[in-house]
Amino acid sequence: MSNAKNIVVLVSGGGTNLQALIDAEACGELGPGKISCVISSKADAYALTRAENNNIKTRVLVRKEYADIASYSKAMRDALIEEKADVVVYAGFMTILDENVCDAFANKMVNVHPALIPSFCGKGYYGLHVHEEALKKGVKVSGATVHFVTAECDAGPIILQKAVEVLDNDTPETLQKRIMEQAEWKILPQAVKLLCEDKIIIKDGKTFIKD
Repeated sequence: MSNAKNIVVLVSGGGTNLQALIDAEACGELGPGKISCVISSKADAYALTRAENNNIKTRVLVRKEYADIASYSKAMRDALIEEKADVVVYAGFMTILDENVCDAFANKMVNVHPALIPSFCGKGYYGLHVHEEALKKGVKVSGATVHFVTAECDAGPIILQKAVEVLDNDTPETLQKRIMEQAEWKILPQAVKLLCEDKIIIKDGKTFIKD
């Protein structure tokens, strides 16, 4: 059994993915991982309330209080180092951080994206926009992807993916809800557990899971 790993979760909004992680930890499904801190880019994010309700330390780093991405990224890097983060999870975190953070926590930061990368990903593809575009294209399946975070948006090595059927009468909202419930909330805790257990190997930009 490896030693306990500190998981720091980055949030900007409601924190439904954070809740999935909190629930997974309560059931012993994060392996040696323990959510030690939640950092929000918005002071009024409901995710902070979820953290407080579960006695998890919170911090707020408001994006607007920093002149640019570089100074914000540096502040975030310093906060993550202070919190002794072993694993960093983007859970609906709406700010792209630069290589300052990505290099300091290389192969330790993961994000969940509400589509099957490389479809509907990259700059501008977040929240409902992703599902609007998927429906516009008429795809028959969509889903979610957990991937490593790099300085390039949605471009890091893919860890886990799960497909979800698209229905003829779907709206962006119904598709979003189904992808969250059937894919995001399942594969995000799984990927975090694998990372906490040191079971992910990266080779030539691809990931392999150790047995």
